[in-house]
Amino acid sequence: MADTEKDILRGGQFLVKETNCEDVFTPEDFSEEQTMMKEAVAEFNEREIIAHKARFEAKDYALTEEVMRKAGELGFLGVAVPEAYNGLGMGFVSTVLTCDYISSGTGSFSTAFGAHTGIGTMPITLYGTEEQKQKYVPKLATGEWFGAYCLTEPGAGSDANSGKTTATLSDDGKSYKINGQKMWISNAGFCSLMIVFARIEDDKNITGFIVEYDPKNANGITLGEEEHKLGIRASSTRQVFFNDTVVPAENMLAGRGEGFKIAMNALNVGRIKLAAACLDSQRRIVTTGVQYANERKQFKTPISDFGAIKIKLAEMTTNAYVGESATYRASKNIEDRIAMREAAGNTHQEAELKGVEEYAIECSILKVAVSEDVQSCADEGIQIFGGMGFSEETPMEAAWRDARIARIYEGTNEINRMLSVGMLVKKAMKGHVDLLGPASEVQSELMGIPSFETPDFSELFSEEKVMIKKLKKTFLMVAGGAVQKFGPQLEEHQQLLIAAADILIEIYMAESAILRTEKNAKRFGEDSQKTQIAMSKLYLYNAVDIIEKKGKESIISFAEGDEQRMMLMGLKRFTKYQNYPDIVDLRNEIAEKVKAENKYCF
Repeated sequence: MADTEKDILRGGQFLVKETNCEDVFTPEDFSEEQTMMKEAVAEFNEREIIAHKARFEAKDYALTEEVMRKAGELGFLGVAVPEAYNGLGMGFVSTVLTCDYISSGTGSFSTAFGAHTGIGTMPITLYGTEEQKQKYVPKLATGEWFGAYCLTEPGAGSDANSGKTTATLSDDGKSYKINGQKMWISNAGFCSLMIVFARIEDDKNITGFIVEYDPKNANGITLGEEEHKLGIRASSTRQVFFNDTVVPAENMLAGRGEGFKIAMNALNVGRIKLAAACLDSQRRIVTTGVQYANERKQFKTPISDFGAIKIKLAEMTTNAYVGESATYRASKNIEDRIAMREAAGNTHQEAELKGVEEYAIECSILKVAVSEDVQSCADEGIQIFGGMGFSEETPMEAAWRDARIARIYEGTNEINRMLSVGMLVKKAMKGHVDLLGPASEVQSELMGIPSFETPDFSELFSEEKVMIKKLKKTFLMVAGGAVQKFGPQLEEHQQLLIAAADILIEIYMAESAILRTEKNAKRFGEDSQKTQIAMSKLYLYNAVDIIEKKGKESIISFAEGDEQRMMLMGLKRFTKYQNYPDIVDLRNEIAEKVKAENKYCF
């Protein structure tokens, strides 16, 4: 395991530094303890969640609370919590793994679990004083209490720092009175503790508070009715109103005006966990889809034999495999960074905070990519089922509805796209990621004469790795050109930021799959990875297509004349294969494998 700073890529450096396959963590690297945890969580999911799916769909909020309590008794709510506070004190990969395998039964439980363990508990473990942690975290880790996170307001969604909720200090300085309204609050109906963000006087930034809630002694807190939602139907979602709610001054989280920072960093953790929460859902949808396609006959043939269905099965399976590869790659980077900081003398609190913050770019990338893939997967799942897919009697309909929220919460995908590029540019300004050097090298290369040598691509993934390098050059060319033209005003050009983000996302996802497959081919043999090789190649081909489109859109929107012509030629050079893969052949390989196994099998 990497244990020195130079061995671990910093967040965003994947773009400018080469990663060896031996240095990435893959699901095939799970330890014995992690494998046991995965099996325990998957068994709990089957027994307590999937077995009662109809009750969740019928808005049985009490069942959500009951299953959350059972998860707490088994320690699943405290996986990330240090042992000193009644948690299991497991590493970041185990936290992500738990979230992955507990989340596919229903989005209702997944949302309750994610809101409680992530944004409901993490702000206290990351920012709380020792007294606050001793008082509250053990109750949250064991499921004795449940947490909710009160940030969003009717006028403050993506612009989280614009909230109007106020906190007024009492004359004796011993307490604050909170007044205001919060909305879309997950777990509001059964929580005992709320992380509430409010503004003190005319402060520029909001402040976080730990607010206890007991319906028998409401302390000025009233709840709205349960919201009627498209999906996640048994997840308690209510408005929360504060009317002179008294909170002891010692319940302030971190310092005055630190709330916005707390909110943003809690969301970083939430983003990678949300990506994880979409993974097993994709595996299950693929399995359900292929089983139906193998059984359903039309024209006296199983529909899984038809090319039109094979396209779906192949693309769904590929996206699930790639999302899994990228999520566990980033999770281990975060875990290693936390360990490195602890070894350097940081407290666990500081180490975790900085470890996750370091990979905020990757967390945003994963949130966007995997939440969009699960929606597409569920959509194609309905299509495989045809008319039956539209019926509540089959599982695809609920999967599709539940998947839809993933693109909205933990920061919308639009916000996360702009954040990923914005954070990368900021890191470059601070000297944490050298974008300037590689970007000017790409500019020089564009002015030079391209090589006409025919490279030797006989080794596995040799051409694909060259393509990844060229795609990185495409990002540096496009983003570098945009930064040169607009400078600090780039953030006002949202369409360009979003296009650049799509390029960045595809590079990270495609590279993660290739590295995972290469690592496994080296240790288990290429023959054992035939289908995984096909998936890695198929995903890259699709990624090149997206990058070519987004690159062209950007270049013709900010460059003109000779500069535009030169960059368009560069784009053509950077997105051209020497040997194009046979896409139909790749899809057939993938579809035939899942058909034969009758399930997602990677």
